[in-house]
Amino acid sequence: MFVTDEYAVSARPGDADATVKELRDRAEILDALYRFGLGQDLKDKELFASAFAADAELDFRPAAARWGGRPPVMSGRDTIVTTILAMFTGRVDTTHQVTNPRVAVDGDTARLTALVEAQHLLTADHGTFALLKNPYDVELVRDGDRWVIRRMRIENAWYTGDPTAIFG
Repeated sequence: MFVTDEYAVSARPGDADATVKELRDRAEILDALYRFGLGQDLKDKELFASAFAADAELDFRPAAARWGGRPPVMSGRDTIVTTILAMFTGRVDTTHQVTNPRVAVDGDTARLTALVEAQHLLTADHGTFALLKNPYDVELVRDGDRWVIRRMRIENAWYTGDPTAIFG
């Protein structure tokens, strides 16, 4: 499930063109996850949507199960964007920090593993919050010169605060 390769770059040493191409892909792959986080934080619909393939799937069930939540799997870029931004805009302030990314590229598909710390605060009362540390398992596809998320599964390592006040 998670990327656990023992190397960062799979291009052969000495093959400069392949190495540069792979490094560019890796930067674009990671940028898809950055667009996901920052799009939410800024409530920027276009930026948030740019992270996803049209047929994307977002599975937050493993994380929500930690506090008894039972959300559905979200399918389709428009559904994901509309659902999440409608739940947060004007009600929840968020910040997302991405760390420990691992990437495996296979032609026009890729896998990304990362830890994401997501702070959620009620806009009207920042004393009501949920701070989540979540391992992400992400499948991506090439979309021209950039990469987009096809499938994202979010688990939860730990949380503090009251996720039910944030997520319902």
